[in-house]
Amino acid sequence: MIKGVLDRYPVSRMIYANGPGSYMAIKLTYIVLKTIEIVRGIALQGCSAFAFNDGKPVKAVGNLYFIKEKETIITKKFEQAVDQKFFLPLGLHKLSVEENAVPNHVLPAV
Repeated sequence: MIKGVLDRYPVSRMIYANGPGSYMAIKLTYIVLKTIEIVRGIALQGCSAFAFNDGKPVKAVGNLYFIKEKETIITKKFEQAVDQKFFLPLGLHKLSVEENAVPNHVLPAV
């Protein structure tokens, strides 16, 4: 599917949500997109997952969620499940992208 998109459309850069969120999903996404960057020469940039849900909590594990307090990302326990609604922005001009696209691992490795 990815090859079909890359063959059909002129892609000049890729932006992905580099965290916080599911470590495995972020790592796998990064590996695939980094490979495309290297093989096809398409620029890869990262963007906070909070940019795709209006800054609301992002599921971590169990009843823990990642939240952003000022410029710091922490985990917070919620007794009730938080509604998870993510969306694509109407345009890229307002996205705060990082040239360094490495995954944003908020918690230390276990």
